Amino acid sequence: MSSVAKGGARVAPISRQGPGSRLRVVLYSHDTMGLGHKRRNLLIAQALSGAGLDADILLISGMGDASVMPAPVGIDMLTLPALYKAADGQYEARRLNLSLEEIVELRSQLMLAAVKNFRPDVLIVDNVPRGAVRELDPTLEYIHRYLPTRCVLGLRDVLDTPATVRRDWKRAENIAAIRRYYDAVWSYGDPAIYDPRREYRWPADITAKVRPLGYLDPRARLNQVSAAACAQIQRLGLPLDRDLVLCQVGGGQDGTALAEAFARATFPAGSLGVLLMGPFMPVEAQQRLRTLAQVNPRLSLVDYLAEPTLLLERASRVVAMGGYNTTCELLAYQKPALIVPRISPRQEQWIRADRLHRLGLVDLLHPAQLSPQALTDWLHRPLPSDRTGFEVNLRGLDNLVAEVQRLLVAATLPTSQAS
Repeated sequence: MSSVAKGGARVAPISRQGPGSRLRVVLYSHDTMGLGHKRRNLLIAQALSGAGLDADILLISGMGDASVMPAPVGIDMLTLPALYKAADGQYEARRLNLSLEEIVELRSQLMLAAVKNFRPDVLIVDNVPRGAVRELDPTLEYIHRYLPTRCVLGLRDVLDTPATVRRDWKRAENIAAIRRYYDAVWSYGDPAIYDPRREYRWPADITAKVRPLGYLDPRARLNQVSAAACAQIQRLGLPLDRDLVLCQVGGGQDGTALAEAFARATFPAGSLGVLLMGPFMPVEAQQRLRTLAQVNPRLSLVDYLAEPTLLLERASRVVAMGGYNTTCELLAYQKPALIVPRISPRQEQWIRADRLHRLGLVDLLHPAQLSPQALTDWLHRPLPSDRTGFEVNLRGLDNLVAEVQRLLVAATLPTSQAS
């Protein structure tokens, strides 16, 4: 590999030792609310691992239960001390008695040390260009100065309203960070549904870096599902001769209202309601739900599943919040779905669900209209006889692997050709 220009200087290529000279990839997600960022990065890691790239992949995650999720040989995880994102969007330490400044500095230095020693060929950052509270800045600057690592920003299909994104990105100086540090920006969505290049009107040089890849198809995870994850499903003892109506509330941190409305709804005759509560649902809410389930034999509660798609693929219809990963699952498995999206602190889920609803891909209920009766009414509607003719681009993982290969090829070219 030839030397690569970084910040106007020539940086020597990474020199690998030991057998094989394997590709090294770091995937970072800040993980301050819910499970979505970590699950998305693990799915990407599994896709890269299964694509024959001969890679060692390090996931840097702020979510402590990452280690219980299936990961093949060649993938490992560094779990950061946890941050928590409150309802008002502010950050604080989740468990440690540290100030925000202290925990951000601790996380930042752990990441910097990992990158210095692991020396990745590619760094893929999930959603937040500078990390939570700019914790990635030292790592990005170190790479910019000393490593030929290719840096990529991976974005959900929808971030927020255009006005909010412009305001927040200006405050965080994200455009300057992308301009200085990132070789590419990948959008994990279908531009025919929502095109961030058009919606957010970034400067021309930033827009030129953006490549829409398509949605990330979660069915690829089932190729590497663990025996423990399958055993979890079997231990639920769900009857095979009854329709399952499933309710998913993501990590559960802000899913209490939907969960309680579902638990109080009346399910169609012959069906069983299954509520996946998520590991972060408040204890008080879990207790109320268990009380409801004790007097309703047609309601089954599930705390947490390592691979929730094993349950989703059995469901006849689904009620869910509108997070990115959940939406990808609903689209991939083509399940009749009612989405009740989160509308605070971001409008992301509402915007996504509204676009999909307009295309006839999902049904939509505003959270202000949520009630047990509203869910009962939807659950008793006849299932649609056919789907809309719109074909969603679910090739995001295949396109991502191709983009990684393209970046690596570009890194071997002389600077004049690579540019």
